[in-house]
Formats: sequence, structure tokens, C-alpha cells
Amino acid sequence: MSSPSLTLPSQERPAARRRRLLEILGALAIAATYVYLVLNQPADITGGPGSASALIALTGFLAGAILLIVAVLPTLPASTLVLIPVALVLNIVLGQFVGSTLVPFYLDAIGTVMIAVLAGPAAGAATGALSSVVWSFFNPTVLPFAAGAALIGCLAGLAARYGLFRRFYLAPVAGFVTGIIAGVVSAPVAAFVFGGTSGVATGAIVSAFRAMGDTLLAAITKQALISDPMDKAIVFTIVAVLVYALPRRARQQFPFLRRHRVLAGNSQPIGTRADAPVKDKAHGTASGSASDSTLNG
Repeated sequence: MSSPSLTLPSQERPAARRRRLLEILGALAIAATYVYLVLNQPADITGGPGSASALIALTGFLAGAILLIVAVLPTLPASTLVLIPVALVLNIVLGQFVGSTLVPFYLDAIGTVMIAVLAGPAAGAATGALSSVVWSFFNPTVLPFAAGAALIGCLAGLAARYGLFRRFYLAPVAGFVTGIIAGVVSAPVAAFVFGGTSGVATGAIVSAFRAMGDTLLAAITKQALISDPMDKAIVFTIVAVLVYALPRRARQQFPFLRRHRVLAGNSQPIGTRADAPVKDKAHGTASGSASDSTLNG
């Protein structure tokens, strides 16, 4: 009776290590592409996928996103896989619409944060990067910001993992902090690669700071520190409302929610059968503790 429980952890460790390696490689691919853009400052990247710099950025960001997806795929239920395309469309539609208004926000990360809260940091990062890649075929100026979108997904997943969605008032705080970090990361890309921001209202804020004598980087950084924290606080709050509005039975389909007790009221002890990944439950085993070592959960 005791032999299966003794051998299962050793069987799960190699799979967990492989997933962790893929997650690291995916994150490195996205980070390296971001560094390439900041250091080389290719002006032709906004001209579409026909330029060399755009192809390099597209390849790097897409490779990173694919590696992250492959890493977390064994731990994702079918419900998450169905939601990822919906999240991509939501990001693109809202981002394109809000960016054309006089609102100094973006609201282009709601789908990313939703996936991150439901499925973890790696799934959130992959969704963010994929959103920018897909969106770039309609709006090439978005592609350089894929690293920032992936970072938002990762930070949202970490906030969910460590309980910042268990108290509703902590969700906007986590979003505000995420916005500060994301704004600092995206500012060099906006300044050196794109030469400004793509939104109507955010561009007006940058122009105002420039008129006061700020350099382009300083103006964009100030604008990002004004817009991004409030934007992400709103996004995290919206996602918290949406996730808590899901029926309890629907929430139980997401192992990440159960394993880390992301939401208030998810009091089932870690290590029970409900905590195990879907693939393990199908085989009648419980290996939630072994998979906790991966970035996804």
C-alpha cells in the first residue's frame, strides 16, 4: 500500500524539472528579445513583419510564448486552453478601442490577468506575449511591448499564488504595484523603439511633459508611472470581480485556484485529491505537491 506513495514523487520530479527548464528558456527568450530591442533601437520594427528587426522580435517573443505554453500544457485543464484564445481576443479588442479614445489607460491586459489568476504565472506570461504577437499583425506598433505584456501576466500569477486575491481590496494594490514595474520596463521600448506611446490620451501626456522640457525617455517614464499603475489597478479589480462571479463549480475546474487557494473560501487543504493536476486525477493519484515546484503552480 505504501509503495505507490513512495515512488510517485520520484517519478514526478523529472517531469517537474523539465517543465521548469522550459519555463526558464521561455522567459529567457522573451527577456533576450526585449534587451535586443532596447540596445539596438530598430526604428523599422513598426513598419510590419517585413523588416529584419520585426522578424527577430516576432521570432523571439513567439518562441518564448510557445516554450511557456509547452511547459504548462500538461498541468492545464481543457477549460484553460479554451479560455486562452478568448483572452487574446479580449485583450486586442479592448486595447485597440481604448487606445483610440481620450482615456489615459489601456485595459489591454484583462484577458492576460484572467488567465494568470486561473492558471498561474507561466500561463499568464504566455498569454501576454501571444496577445502582443497576434495583435502586431493588425497593429505593428504593439509587438515591441510583448515583454511587458508577459511580465504583467507573470506578476499577476504570482500575486494570485501568494494570496493577494483572497482579500478583494488587495487586488487593486497588486495591480498598482504591477503597473509601476510594467511601466518602468515598457518606457525604454516606447522611447527608443517606438518614439512615444500609441494611445491618443497617453500620447498627449507625453507631449505635455516634453513641452515642460523633459527628455523623451523622462516624459514617457512619467506618463507610464501615471497611467500604468492606475490601469493595472483597474484591470486587477475587474478580473477579481469576474473570477469571484464564476460559479464555485466552474472555479473548481482550475487546479491552480485549488492548489494555492487563490480565492477566499477555497479552504481545501493542499495535498488532497482536489489539489492534484487533472492528468493525475485521471490516473487516480495525487501529486499536487510535486507540481508545486513549477512556475505554473
